Amino acid sequence: MGSHFVMYIAKMQDNSRSGLPPIGVERFVFVVNGAVTLTTGSGDKHNLMVDSFAYLPPNFHHSIDGDGSATLVVFERRYAYLEDHAPEFIVGSTDKQPLLETPGEIFQLRKLLPTSMAYDFNIHIMDFQPGEFLNVKEVHYNQHGLLLLEGQGIYRLGDSW
Repeated sequence: MGSHFVMYIAKMQDNSRSGLPPIGVERFVFVVNGAVTLTTGSGDKHNLMVDSFAYLPPNFHHSIDGDGSATLVVFERRYAYLEDHAPEFIVGSTDKQPLLETPGEIFQLRKLLPTSMAYDFNIHIMDFQPGEFLNVKEVHYNQHGLLLLEGQGIYRLGDSW
């Protein structure tokens, strides 16, 4: 079984630059602290600040340059190609994503990527007030990465907490 994605924290310094992921690998970048400049293969520049993100489709030429020190959370995975569906380059910020209804839950949810067939994974920002929790017990095959952006919490996984 094993994991089908990589999640890592990138600590960028001033004048640092990212490499490209391997061929066929998609990348998602979320800025936790600081700021970076994302430059596309066509030369377009995007300043990514705290809570900004970028989705980079497989084989999308780009570089990410450190503008001082910055902390990024990065997800990479081999893209699962689906005929007649191609994901697009996306740049956005968490605060511009709509709050979605979560029937039966008490947290606020934002999905950072479209839910169309072209995107074979998603990133969620879930906001909980102190004392709130995920109401459901999940049983499914989905693979999860987790980064607690603020505060503290308990994440129960099987019998290991």
